[in-house]
Amino acid sequence: MKAAPVPPGGGAESRYESFASTRWSIVLEAGNSATVSAHAFNALSELCQTYWRPLYSFLRRQGCSAEDARDLIQGFFADLIETRAYARADREKGRFRSFLLGTLKHYAADVHDRGRALKRGGGMILHSLDDQATAEIEAQVARATKWQPEEVYDREWAALLLRQALDRLTQECALAGKADLLSHLMPYLSASEESVIPYEQVAERTHRPVATLRSDVARLRKRYRTILREVVRDTVFETEDVDEELRYLCQVLAAR
Repeated sequence: MKAAPVPPGGGAESRYESFASTRWSIVLEAGNSATVSAHAFNALSELCQTYWRPLYSFLRRQGCSAEDARDLIQGFFADLIETRAYARADREKGRFRSFLLGTLKHYAADVHDRGRALKRGGGMILHSLDDQATAEIEAQVARATKWQPEEVYDREWAALLLRQALDRLTQECALAGKADLLSHLMPYLSASEESVIPYEQVAERTHRPVATLRSDVARLRKRYRTILREVVRDTVFETEDVDEELRYLCQVLAAR
């Protein structure tokens, strides 16, 4: 789902009507239907494409081989859709990340207990697992020797949401003709101003006054925070859960 073409700093909340359908609403709508419509199937498949990375990280940290992790992910998503396991989603838990991980654990245990052979490709719900993304995950998992599988999963989940928010912000800036400006100011979004190059140097490159650049950064940060809240809202059942989920994910990323 693409972000609306809103220039940085615009009226954020009113511009997000296109994101009314959350991950939970897609699952619950499909679960309440007698059959899975083509629209629902495509929506569920999109969720699979979006959220495979944290699940793959979890399996690899658990000790699964790369090949088995790939096949478990493919099989899990195929099973999730084919058996309508999402229809049993517990909305009271309220976290889409918890639902996916809990359902994956159940599926993996079932595969193990029944001695079921993993089908290579698992039904190909995911057309492919991006090789570059997989390589990044492998490197991260190799470094995460002190982290439990659930912690690796949550860290990758948090990083995924940050990437989604940044992608939406990048798209908005591109549509507003500000892609080049964003490329210069990107470091200021995630780091303190003391740790990045001085505004004066950026002013020379962009031909914008320092005061204007500071205002640009303030607007971009505000817009980024708004988009991130929308991304997180997309994964929780209740709106009032957003702040708690944001705090938790920030703690996960800050942990050493």
